[in-house]
Amino acid sequence: MNKQEITEFELELLELLKNVMDPEIEINIVDLGLIYELNYDGEAEVNIDLTFSTPSCPLGETIITNIKEIIAQKHASIHTNVKVVFEPKWTTANISEEGKQILGL
Repeated sequence: MNKQEITEFELELLELLKNVMDPEIEINIVDLGLIYELNYDGEAEVNIDLTFSTPSCPLGETIITNIKEIIAQKHASIHTNVKVVFEPKWTTANISEEGKQILGL
């Protein structure tokens, strides 16, 4: 897989992750701005840096599980690593324009 194909695949994965909702806010994690980084190695592993809207998010493990499951359902041979980070701190500025419309911001 060349660099352009990897980039296209990463964008496909981000689109796929729009199916993972933050259960508390009822908006997908991509438009909510919770995905800080997503890198595919071009072979069998994707690494995701994820944050939560609050450090004490009670449904954080559910979100991580849903990320791994949705990627595995479409790409069974890919291993997904999710690292939870809190720097930079999440703010409402992370929410996409589409997300702001959904939330009425």
